[in-house]
Amino acid sequence: MKKFLTTAFLFTLAVAAFAQGAPAVAGNGIFDGRFLAHLSLAIAAAGCGLGQGKAVVAACEGVARNPQAGGKIMVTMIIGLAMIEALVIYVLVAAFAIK
Repeated sequence: MKKFLTTAFLFTLAVAAFAQGAPAVAGNGIFDGRFLAHLSLAIAAAGCGLGQGKAVVAACEGVARNPQAGGKIMVTMIIGLAMIEALVIYVLVAAFAIK
């Protein structure tokens, strides 16, 4: 699984790097601010998805082991998911600021 994720990440990076058009201004390379903003947003979204998936899996396992604690586990999970999602929103705001 680790090999697959590494290969997928490198392929995505290569596609994004080589799909850029010719720079409009001399000296503006591939790794300009817009590219790095988009790349950081993609990495943050991927990390958010993985983190949220792990949180939901752990909550489901917790409810399966102790059904009476389902309400408390659900509230804690939703608060955690909101915190995880907030990190991606911060990166999105930073990406807009760079553009």
